[in-house]
Amino acid sequence: MSSDSYRTNFPRPVRVVEHLTIPMSDGVHLAAKLWLPEDAEDNPVPAVLELIPYRKRDGTAQRDALMHPYVAGHGYACIRVDIRGSGDSEGTLEDEYLQRELDDGVEIIAWLAAQPWCTGAVGMIGISWGGFNGLQVAALQPPSLKAIITCCSTDDRYADDVHYMGGCLLGDNLSWSAVMLSLNSLPPDPDLVGDAWRSMWHQRLEGSGVWLDTWLQHQHRDDYWCHGSICQDYSQVQCPVFAVSGWADGYSNAVFRMLERLDVPRLGLVGPWSHKYPHIGLPGPAIGFLQECVRWWDHWLKNRDTGMMELPTLRAYMLDSQLPSTGYAHRPGRWIAEDGWPTRHPSSVLHLGPGARLYDQAVDDAELSVHSPLSVGLHAGKWCSYSAPPDLPDDQREEDGGALVFDSAPLPQAMEILGAPVVELELSSDQPVAMVAVRLGDVRPDGAIARVSYGILNLTHREGHAHPKALEPGRRFTARVKLNDIAQSFPAGHRIRVAISTSYWPLAWPPPRPTRLRLFTGNSRLLLPTRAPRAADQKIVMPPVEMAPPHPTNTVEQGESSWRVIRDLGRGQSDLHVVVDAGHLYFPDIGWHMSARGEERYRIAHNDFTSATGETLWTRHLARGEFSVRTRTRQRLTCDEEHFYLDAEIDAHEGERRVFSQSFTRVIDRKLV
Repeated sequence: MSSDSYRTNFPRPVRVVEHLTIPMSDGVHLAAKLWLPEDAEDNPVPAVLELIPYRKRDGTAQRDALMHPYVAGHGYACIRVDIRGSGDSEGTLEDEYLQRELDDGVEIIAWLAAQPWCTGAVGMIGISWGGFNGLQVAALQPPSLKAIITCCSTDDRYADDVHYMGGCLLGDNLSWSAVMLSLNSLPPDPDLVGDAWRSMWHQRLEGSGVWLDTWLQHQHRDDYWCHGSICQDYSQVQCPVFAVSGWADGYSNAVFRMLERLDVPRLGLVGPWSHKYPHIGLPGPAIGFLQECVRWWDHWLKNRDTGMMELPTLRAYMLDSQLPSTGYAHRPGRWIAEDGWPTRHPSSVLHLGPGARLYDQAVDDAELSVHSPLSVGLHAGKWCSYSAPPDLPDDQREEDGGALVFDSAPLPQAMEILGAPVVELELSSDQPVAMVAVRLGDVRPDGAIARVSYGILNLTHREGHAHPKALEPGRRFTARVKLNDIAQSFPAGHRIRVAISTSYWPLAWPPPRPTRLRLFTGNSRLLLPTRAPRAADQKIVMPPVEMAPPHPTNTVEQGESSWRVIRDLGRGQSDLHVVVDAGHLYFPDIGWHMSARGEERYRIAHNDFTSATGETLWTRHLARGEFSVRTRTRQRLTCDEEHFYLDAEIDAHEGERRVFSQSFTRVIDRKLV
């Protein structure tokens, strides 16, 4: 990021309260860091809350330094609270979005509103977890919560989150649970909590649990997932909502649903970014998101006319066609706008037909079949990109070799789409449990294929996620596969491709047995949400990036991350080995050392659907002077046709002495997954 983006002078000088605690009604104290104007006691300000479990002292210190002082300098009390059981807060963190967490959020808001430096008006902001609980706390309607900004979040915890997609078990379900198992193994900072740090640490080690076990126990949409899903009753959210995401993120679809279904003042913003705040967004271009935040807060928390609500309902980044790559620094394109959502643009229809073609008109019915190798999906990237190359989808030519493909004729003129492509299929299966993965591709004249969007569906969920039904082998049925929302330009001379496969490993766990799908083209088609360019789009200008200066951090040792696909032809197996290495960082202001390294391994034996194996290993180290803590957490998930097998381990060391060790084994029935 250019140093020109950093600001040090703000309308109101800011002071920092490095550590304070907020009492909850059950006696637990939550740790917080506060940025507020120096004169806030004499001239009170609204408060903006971010409530997440990622350790304010070290885990998010760099990110927080860019954002919260900037907003505080424009007249706000910005507070970063560690969720109970995380960072420097007391208690245990036993799962995501539990009612206790949401009740804590309501209590924190009431506490903030009552402070002498607060006007009584409160907003919530958050990305990912903080975006989730912003929506969920808003649904509880605390009276002092006046507006929220929710980034990279979802309104539907089952159908559109890291755990399941289209009723298929996601590989990210394993990797995300591993991250939280590892984070939950860390202690608070002894300099902040004193001698209680060790007992707090052991309480976490013993009480946080293995979350993957819980998530695997709920393979269908049930009350567990309905809790915290505001889509169950959008009317419960009564405050204004600014919903933000990026096309490379896993959560862009929720922006469009919330724009359509919330009945409150709302705005949507979707850029080219991955799972990051837009002022540090990658792939670029990043934008001046913090200026947007201040305008939003000024409007809703200070009752100032900033023109924010005169903006279009949706601003989105129309991606230009680009060579496929597993990582981009920048995506060419332009900003477009819609005054409402959904739009009234008609869909363009292309029909799947014989000869591996997409036709403008319906054609005679043909019967085709596909039985994909399990290697299809090794180049799919992550379900949710963190802009940690190479986590984006690679050139699709190798993937499409194991798929049933349909190409359009070369486009006579450019075509642009905005929204969710849909593929309607008539199928039959030779197995009672089957999945289908559908990809929309941009085929360049030189043959390179970029994945534009995709969708996956557990076909036993074709009529809903709450009560799936086994397929009757050989019987024809219809399935509607909604692909992820996207804004994409297809140049003249390019072809549009639909690719259909029966597996997509390791993005999704494979079905229990090898599956052959038969596709009947007469009733199979692609619906594209086409959109014509508008002169008004040229008026959309995003502000340049501004933020506060970075947190002082020294890189002692640079991490080396990697993403390797390994084909062992002798053993007949394929491996994906992912390394996420944060390196060794030193925070000189607090004398704190931190390092973290994660590994993920996904293995499949060719044609053996029960050979699917996912394994994660995380090591973390914290140190200051004589204080030194190291943890190691491991998870392994395997299966047969009827069960999942989960093994987990936690080891914790204080200095060179192991002070905690626990192993965990569980056998979980597969339920049409």
